[in-house]
Amino acid sequence: MATRDQPRVAQPASDAATPRRYDGVRATVMGLGRRGGGVGVARYLAEAGATVTVTDAKPATALVEPIADLAGLPIEFVLGEHRARDFTADGADLIVRNPGVPRDAPMLTLARQSGLPVEMEMSLFFRACPAPIVGVTGTKGKTTVSTLCAGMLRGWRPETILAGNMGISALAQLPHITPRTPVVVELSSWQLEGLAEHRLAPSIAVLTLIAEDHLDTYESFADYAATKRGITAHQRPGDCLIVNADDPESWRARTQTEARVIPFGLHDPGTDGAWAVQRQLVWRWQGREERVSVPDLPAMSGRHNLTNALAAMAAALMRGADLASVQHGLRQFAGVRDRMERVGVVDGVEFINDTAATAPVAAVAALQSLAGRRVHLLTGGADKRLDLRPVAEAARDHAHAVYLLDGSATAMLERLLRDGGIHPFGTFSSMAEAVAAASNAAVAGDVVLLSPGTASFGMFRDEFERGERFREAVRALTQPHAVRTR
Repeated sequence: MATRDQPRVAQPASDAATPRRYDGVRATVMGLGRRGGGVGVARYLAEAGATVTVTDAKPATALVEPIADLAGLPIEFVLGEHRARDFTADGADLIVRNPGVPRDAPMLTLARQSGLPVEMEMSLFFRACPAPIVGVTGTKGKTTVSTLCAGMLRGWRPETILAGNMGISALAQLPHITPRTPVVVELSSWQLEGLAEHRLAPSIAVLTLIAEDHLDTYESFADYAATKRGITAHQRPGDCLIVNADDPESWRARTQTEARVIPFGLHDPGTDGAWAVQRQLVWRWQGREERVSVPDLPAMSGRHNLTNALAAMAAALMRGADLASVQHGLRQFAGVRDRMERVGVVDGVEFINDTAATAPVAAVAALQSLAGRRVHLLTGGADKRLDLRPVAEAARDHAHAVYLLDGSATAMLERLLRDGGIHPFGTFSSMAEAVAAASNAAVAGDVVLLSPGTASFGMFRDEFERGERFREAVRALTQPHAVRTR
């Protein structure tokens, strides 16, 4: 933003994207992933001349699509097992782990003991990217903030790149990136682990919110929260940390960074930062104050989306966009698939897919955003060792009826609901059954909301399949043979 006095955004060492060659390097990619988490990095390394071995504990029958995506490349697949030689100097020079592979997996420990570097796609990307990176993380809101920020930046520079944890390979975008290209990357806690291991950080870091999640893979909430705050651990004095002042766990990061701290929040203290005043976003920076109105759009409803808009605005402005581009991005924002996604209206009943709500904090926000409406909540699923009391309490306050999906966390959630005076329907062993039950009980003006607050494993491959099954069930209601009873 050339007209404003702002912190210097740290520039990468290189002025141009010079593709790195890996000729002769033996690279082991650990974890192909059913959603292709290892596809991008395997392709990148193979096309750069490396001798690539992709290894995954799952059999080939479970990985048909990602294997097909790599057809024609000189890649060896070791599936259904991991061979020790692929993680020692006998068979490898470089190890790259998929974000879904635990950081302390035995084969990674063997690799480190053998003196081999353990990378991730994101650590390779951060080194290779010639442009400053806006990195966004948080338990909730990171996909929405990343998408919204990229939309704002595209109003300034249409070539803006969006990639990362949303299923878009960052390495695949390198040919399209120049030193002037705005780059926005969504970062999961696992991707942050890979950056921290190599002391890497984005030039502009955004920390949206930290709440309980993934306690089935982290030692404790403190461990998980520290990993999230680690996005700023290796930032430098010229960098920016944009952080949620309303969230105590996120706000702790302000004392753990060398970067310039830019706060955002829903309560305007009159100081520099990004603040909400009713339905306006206030940007106050170094003696200047400007305001942007939030459009009255479904994708921007709820207090949580005001918070998301503030974070996105601050990041876009610090990267160089102007207020007109921010306003344009807000007006064009149509929401994000699987996150409070309005699937359709059937007989006056609105169906909303919030399958990406895999933690209690997300389900609570979804229910709060629909306060005042009759909500039929579809919840329950797989256990991540999270406290489900917030879901039960929010359901008591905001849900007209609750329908339980089968899963390892569902029995505990049912007990909490009944303790709070709620008598849920179910348990349902298929999404179609749950949607049908909610649809039959709903009347015009009601909302059927899928916002589980849990993981999806068991009934579904992942939360995205869960969302697709919800969409299918809603579409089935519109078919001529569909019958809704009362």
